[in-house]
Amino acid sequence: MQYDEKVKNRMRRIEGQVRGVIKMMEEEKDCRDLVSQMSAVRSALDKSIAVIVSSNLEQCVREQVDKDEPTDELIQEAVNLLVKSR
Repeated sequence: MQYDEKVKNRMRRIEGQVRGVIKMMEEEKDCRDLVSQMSAVRSALDKSIAVIVSSNLEQCVREQVDKDEPTDELIQEAVNLLVKSR
């Protein structure tokens, strides 16, 4: 699957957030601030997962419909991926 630049940029921002968390740890920042930043990273990852799964699902469903094949299994697999990511 090809990933567009928006998704790659989203992941780069998350990478920067993680580096920021590590820096906060090295600077022995307050745990409340640290947990807040870690929560932001987790939220950003969750959103990225949803974007990737939905994009992939859309592409795969279109291909299945073009081939005149059922999409039930594909949709269930996408749902399972989202549930697994939580």
